[in-house]
Amino acid sequence: MSAMPKAYQDITAPLIRRARGILERGETLVHMAFVGNLSTGDTRIIPIPADSEQAKDDAAAMLRHLAHLIQADFVFTIMDAWGLPTDKMHRMQQILDEYGSVGASPYRIDIISLVLETRHGLWVAQMPVKPKGVSKRKKTFAEPAFQLFTEAEGRFVDLLPVKDADKSVAAGGLH
Repeated sequence: MSAMPKAYQDITAPLIRRARGILERGETLVHMAFVGNLSTGDTRIIPIPADSEQAKDDAAAMLRHLAHLIQADFVFTIMDAWGLPTDKMHRMQQILDEYGSVGASPYRIDIISLVLETRHGLWVAQMPVKPKGVSKRKKTFAEPAFQLFTEAEGRFVDLLPVKDADKSVAAGGLH
C-alpha cells in the first residue's frame, strides 16, 4: 500500500488547508498534533511547544500517553521546520559537521512538515514555505505529496500504542 488511505486523506485535507490559511493570513503556525481514534470518532488537538528540546521530549511523551488512553489509530503532526534545498541534500552530513545543525547553516529553508502515523504506515510530506505575492508576512506552501515510510526515527514517531493484533509489528509499521 503506497497511497494514503482515503479515510486519512479525508481527515488531513481540511487540516492542511487550515494550516495554509494561517500562513496566508500572515499568522504564525503553531506546531500541532491531532490524535484520533477512527472507531470512536474521538480526535484531540494538542499544541506542541518547540521552545526547548525538553519541551519537545515532554510533548512527545504526552502524545504517546494520550494515544494510549484513547487507543488512537492515528497521529497527524503539522510543524514548521528548517530543511535543505534539494540540491544540498547530498551534502547534509557535511553541512551538519560544519554548522552543527541545518538551522544554523546558510542553506536552510523554511519548510512545513506533515507526518501522519497510522497502523498502516507513516506518511510524510515536506514542502518549502514561499512568500505569498509581494507580502513579507504572508506565506504559503504547495499541495503536499505524501510518501510512505516503513522506517523512521525521531521523537515524534512510534507514538501509537501497540494493539494486541499488532504485537508482531511496531507501531506505525506495515501489515
